[in-house]
Amino acid sequence: MQIDRKECPDFFLDYILYITVTKSLSSRTVQEYYLDIRLFLKYLRMMKEPQFQDVNDLQSIPIRDLSIALLDQVCLQDLYNYLYYVTEERENHDRARGRKVSALRSFFGYLCHHQNSISQDPTKRLELPSPKKALPRYLTLEQSQQLLQAVDSAYPERDYCILTLFLNCGIRLSELVGLNMTDIDFKETKMRVLGKGDKERMVYLNDACIAALQAYLQVRELPEGSTEKAVFLSKRHTRISKRRVQQIVENSLAQAYLDGQGYSTHKLRHTAATLMYQYGDVDALTLKEVLGHASTSTTEIYTHLSNQILKTATDSSPLAHFEKSKKKDETKS
Repeated sequence: MQIDRKECPDFFLDYILYITVTKSLSSRTVQEYYLDIRLFLKYLRMMKEPQFQDVNDLQSIPIRDLSIALLDQVCLQDLYNYLYYVTEERENHDRARGRKVSALRSFFGYLCHHQNSISQDPTKRLELPSPKKALPRYLTLEQSQQLLQAVDSAYPERDYCILTLFLNCGIRLSELVGLNMTDIDFKETKMRVLGKGDKERMVYLNDACIAALQAYLQVRELPEGSTEKAVFLSKRHTRISKRRVQQIVENSLAQAYLDGQGYSTHKLRHTAATLMYQYGDVDALTLKEVLGHASTSTTEIYTHLSNQILKTATDSSPLAHFEKSKKKDETKS
């Protein structure tokens, strides 16, 4: 879904331009913020303006003529009422509500502090319970080896190389699909990837990655005259799609008898990070740079995972449930 510029008031369009150009948010985040704020503006009109209070379809409420003065009247309670609405009526869970809070903070902060078009920022004291961070699913070392061993397809070198990069480098799906031939430096054994927010980073390649890439590139063929620069190609000799890579991973998991267990392309990234932390003597700060995380708070989930593994190991001790038997008191009082 694209941004409908004809529907948006000018101050909303200015904000979208600001987070796109000045803040350099990714296109996906811009799209999500646009949808979240658009929904809030429609909700606000329904709650504050009498002519919309009986409207059943919130999406039908126009916002093109919404006055910015209405936003200057928004208070903290209005925001909590909105979060209650999206929880009860739209079944938004912690993660979706958290994103909406981030969007609102960004939007009102822009209007108040950057544009000075409203007198107060109602999100200043807006709080939301932190979402529960579930430990990520990942393949064990043995399962990872099993997956790599099981690759069997019409393009085995390509598919094996894809899995090898996922499991060794922890790159994202979009980063792998976006790889170009000029991004790989065999001499320095590293490659350039384009992460979230179009941020570049260098990822170093170990022996397994180098060997897999070299084996694949020996069979990578292009029609005469083709200028395709993508590393990974489809059978039509064009850049491979994200969905095709997902299918490759799904098929390989099935061949390794690991399907139906909740594993996916993104879980291979979790696997790489977990194995690095468990076996590579890698600290959270280093792992942050390898994975391209914006902050260590995102990376810390893998340290929590390691702690959970240690706890599980302790709990599995055969003495974990031992209780000292009580001696019978043979003396009579």
